[in-house]
Amino acid sequence: MCCIYDLVRDQDTYRADVNKTVLDVAQAMVDRNIGAVPVLEDGLLVGIFSERDLMKKVVVEGRDASRTRVGDVMTPDPLTVAPSEELEACMLLMRQHGFRHLPISDGKQLKGMVSLRDIMLRDLTEKDDEVRMMRAYIHSTPQI
Repeated sequence: MCCIYDLVRDQDTYRADVNKTVLDVAQAMVDRNIGAVPVLEDGLLVGIFSERDLMKKVVVEGRDASRTRVGDVMTPDPLTVAPSEELEACMLLMRQHGFRHLPISDGKQLKGMVSLRDIMLRDLTEKDDEVRMMRAYIHSTPQI
């Protein structure tokens, strides 16, 4: 098992200020191929803005993305996990709450963001390694 922060330690997490426009943040999300961003105010985590927020609170409500502050349409006070949290616990939390992204923080200090995709890729890599080891074991010649 590994802790969740090990999975994203080397990633450069994009962070949006509460005063950025939705258009600017959405463009950054497209450029980076990410589905959610942590929202900060004075350097502290205050919310998360996701593709769902964009669709439900901007597009469907007919807001102007170039004039709407991300802080006005973010999901405030998101559930977070500690950097030492185990992968399995994070997966369970995501499944229970229907999240695809979880901020990793020490209190309000953001450390990173993990996505369901990050976790699934880690699991696939581990499974591939297990299959390779099993094949090597099966095909090895017995020592007499």
